[in-house]
Amino acid sequence: MEKANVDKVKRLRAWVQNYDWGRCGTEAQVARLLALNSGAEIKPDRPYAEFWMGTHDSGPSFMADDNGEGGNLGLKDWIWKNPNVLGHKVLKKWGPDIPFLFKVLSVAKPLSIQAHPDKELAKELHKLKPNLYKDANHKPEMALAITEFRALCGFITLEELKGVLKDFPEIVELVGNASAKQVLDIDKEDGAEKAKYALRSVFTQLMSASKDMATKAISKLKSRLHVESQLRCLTEKEQLVLHLDKQYPGDIGVISAFFFNYVKLNPGEALYLGANEPHAYLSGECIECMATSDNVVRAGLTPKHRDIQTLCSMLTYKQGYPEILKGFPLSQYITRYLPPFEEFEVDLCILPKGASTVFPAIPGPSIFLVFLGKGTLCTGSWEDVVKEGDVLFATSNTEINITATSELQVYRAGVNSRFFHAAL
Repeated sequence: MEKANVDKVKRLRAWVQNYDWGRCGTEAQVARLLALNSGAEIKPDRPYAEFWMGTHDSGPSFMADDNGEGGNLGLKDWIWKNPNVLGHKVLKKWGPDIPFLFKVLSVAKPLSIQAHPDKELAKELHKLKPNLYKDANHKPEMALAITEFRALCGFITLEELKGVLKDFPEIVELVGNASAKQVLDIDKEDGAEKAKYALRSVFTQLMSASKDMATKAISKLKSRLHVESQLRCLTEKEQLVLHLDKQYPGDIGVISAFFFNYVKLNPGEALYLGANEPHAYLSGECIECMATSDNVVRAGLTPKHRDIQTLCSMLTYKQGYPEILKGFPLSQYITRYLPPFEEFEVDLCILPKGASTVFPAIPGPSIFLVFLGKGTLCTGSWEDVVKEGDVLFATSNTEINITATSELQVYRAGVNSRFFHAAL
């Protein structure tokens, strides 16, 4: 490498989280990337859940030495010493740190039913319970499917909810006739606020049910569905609920799945989630990007700490199916996914063997993940070979040229381009 441009592109060693919902051993893309990125030995019975690229204290990236061996200098510390690498607009808005956290997820079984707090609530929770809520930032996020990716996300419509309460007496038993009636009696003339209030009431009642009540209700539901399955095909949601119960027996989160949209993403489709929106990832592998935070308020499908009161009080109770992003072509080989959040965007580059493309210089930092294949990357007079598992930090105002020596798949995370247009 030539010293003149050594600071334009930095190789990183990523961090891996071994949460128990991750895919085990070499089945996980996370494990494959970890072995390629740092040479770590993969244990076949260990879950590999999340591959982190960024500066968050719970899983920081480190600078890799030029000779490919791991260094001990954290990316966060290096940026702190060289803040101009972020570009003045990013530095002015967020200080000497990257405002996004970039991940790969390998999901074998459902993550908890959860939501991420807005900035105001995040500050409050971090102050009150810093051991549970690790930072004071909000966490809007986006998941971009690598394989088919399934999730529960946001509340179903009022009409669908009425159908659930009519079809599932076990839920009415849990929430009480009064809360159920409140929902069933709403008509179109009543307006969105009344519908929101009724949904909040019925959902809070459900999530606050005792473990004993939940276990009995799920047991009744299973018995009834078993009988009905002899006479009709169970719906996808009914099948999902029975599957969730096998993984988290007697958990109130099993029943709450009826309240949420069941979303299936095809590879290349993305789902974004604002603050205070309920969701649970169920299975599959995805690229994920978010504001730099690890704040999660959980209420079901988890052995971890639950904060049901906080979750039920913080949600927006917005109803309806979420928007699915298909991305738009930035150039012949690059597709951009642009969520409505300032902190981040994600580009997917699929480059055939022998083809070249350019990531234009932008006024903010980028992190690149070489997901598959091999190629050469050059910027100015610096050129190097890049291959799957490589993670690279590019400073602001750096044009990146990539040529594929075999079919190449590269993901890039950066600050949302709309932020720069708005900051002009």
